[in-house]
Amino acid sequence: MKRFFQSASFKEIDDLTEVAEQRISRFGAKLRANLVPPLLLTLRHYRLADLKGDFIAALAIAALSIPQAVAFALLIGIPVSAVIGCTLIGTVLCSLYCSSRHLVFGPTNTISIILAGALLTLAADPLDPLQKVLLIGFMMGAIQLAAGLADMGKITQFVSRAVIIGYSTAVGILIATGQLGNLFGITRHSDVSLPATLQHLVTSVANLSFNPQTAVVGLSALLMLIWMRRWRPQWPDGLAMLTLAGVVSWALKLDEHGVHVVRDLGEISGGVPLFTGFPLNADGIALLPKITSVAIAASILGMLEAVTIAKSLATKTGQRIDPDQELIGMGLGNLIGAGFGAMPGSASFLRSAAGLQAGGHTQWAVIMGSGVVLLIVIALAPLLAHIPIAAIAAYLIVIALRLIQPGQIFIVRRATRGDASVFWLTLGAALFLQLDTAIYTGIGLSLVLFLQKASAPTLQEHAFTDSGQLSEIHAVDARNHPQVSIVHVEGDLFFGAADLFQDGVRRLAEDPNIRVFILRMKNARHLDATTVMALGQLVEYLRSQNRHLIISGVHGDVAAVLKRSGMVEKIGRANLFPAEENVTLATKKALVRAQELIGVKPELRVFYQTPAKDES
Repeated sequence: MKRFFQSASFKEIDDLTEVAEQRISRFGAKLRANLVPPLLLTLRHYRLADLKGDFIAALAIAALSIPQAVAFALLIGIPVSAVIGCTLIGTVLCSLYCSSRHLVFGPTNTISIILAGALLTLAADPLDPLQKVLLIGFMMGAIQLAAGLADMGKITQFVSRAVIIGYSTAVGILIATGQLGNLFGITRHSDVSLPATLQHLVTSVANLSFNPQTAVVGLSALLMLIWMRRWRPQWPDGLAMLTLAGVVSWALKLDEHGVHVVRDLGEISGGVPLFTGFPLNADGIALLPKITSVAIAASILGMLEAVTIAKSLATKTGQRIDPDQELIGMGLGNLIGAGFGAMPGSASFLRSAAGLQAGGHTQWAVIMGSGVVLLIVIALAPLLAHIPIAAIAAYLIVIALRLIQPGQIFIVRRATRGDASVFWLTLGAALFLQLDTAIYTGIGLSLVLFLQKASAPTLQEHAFTDSGQLSEIHAVDARNHPQVSIVHVEGDLFFGAADLFQDGVRRLAEDPNIRVFILRMKNARHLDATTVMALGQLVEYLRSQNRHLIISGVHGDVAAVLKRSGMVEKIGRANLFPAEENVTLATKKALVRAQELIGVKPELRVFYQTPAKDES
């Protein structure tokens, strides 16, 4: 070990320094590239036809944004103005920086339910609920912005879609059951767990412990939404129902009959949100350790949602998506939005799809949609204050049920055991544990399954045919007295595959007649320190028995790792054969070298190892 550090440590340090410099350089380049919002650069190519389509899309987006803002305020338990602030400030900032032309950022079901759960967990803390939400949003923005600038957008591809489907299904169930109390005017129970909530609802209804006027309003609103969904699907059902409910509530003075209205959640300010400063006072800083887990989980969920939705929309438009740019846009929206009193948000599939279907061409449709929202809020703020909470609960229940996608659930349940396991575990954890725990659980299991699949390299023996071509050999084609084994190695040779790789070759070595092993590594990838050390142990094991290891088909990345780690000297330069344009030439040279080592023309041993079947 000492000799290794003396001979190789400076080279290792140089290599690490070079990698760090490249990372810092890319970080700086991305930071400079975003000094001017990318959307502003598209103005020179903006056409009148784009403006027409974007304006129509803006109306469609705004028609969904207003009722959802009111609904999410009820769900979280914060003023409506904080949710509308996200639609105005966060949405505009994200639109200026994200790469997707149709992604709509703003308040969402999934983020809202995480925030609602966090407020329940932090109920004993004296800080105002809105301040807690803003602090979580600030942390989310910082995490997402840093992830985008550090080129971490691609890590989302390693998380199974089953995590999102399981979590969304649980969110739909939790929101629907949680709003039944508001729908019937039932007093909220202190225990908000799913079993306790259901038991409290059943007991209250059985004992007639609910507000009849509220129940009539809520059920009427629910029936109206179902009717419009069935017979008038082209109508903006949420906006129409809530507007009518507000008018009826104002005309009949329902708030005087025990029906709670939006005004009870806080005043709705009809104007542009003002910068009030970031929530980093002494109380806020003291709360940071308690909200870190929630902020990280919400950040990851936001990343997954944004990239998934952006890619889904891109399949319809042919646009190329930059996941890192989506993270930068979301990060800025959440980070700066917190300073304007706006709740954190994520990508909304419903509003994004509505904008695309309405003919939107660019992110200017989303920005214009925020402008329309502002005008509506200014004009209708008095009416919004009279909307019954029961009507909003009905709208939330409908939204929640739309989150449950039977078609997608069927696919993840039937595709593989691994997908089904991730789905059920995430669903169960979200229903019965804390929501951030569910996200970590689902992501953790999906990564374990990914590593399990990725860490199973294929080892198959090959031999040269009479025509000089390499051909796979099966165990039934037995050879007598084999002396050379040519093993084709294919797959990722990172740390998770090291033991399987070493064990596979050692199983071959159990035959004492084999004197030379040729590892054909033309299709081997991602060699790392763990696999290099396993390779070194294999060399020592074979040499202790007066046997030899030769490697052929070594390409750029693998060759660089072997060189930097000192493995070239350990194996011997004469026993390494780099890849050639002729795909079999390096292995032919390795076979000649094997002949030199044993002094006779070798016979080729037959071996075939079938990769372990994936039980997932």
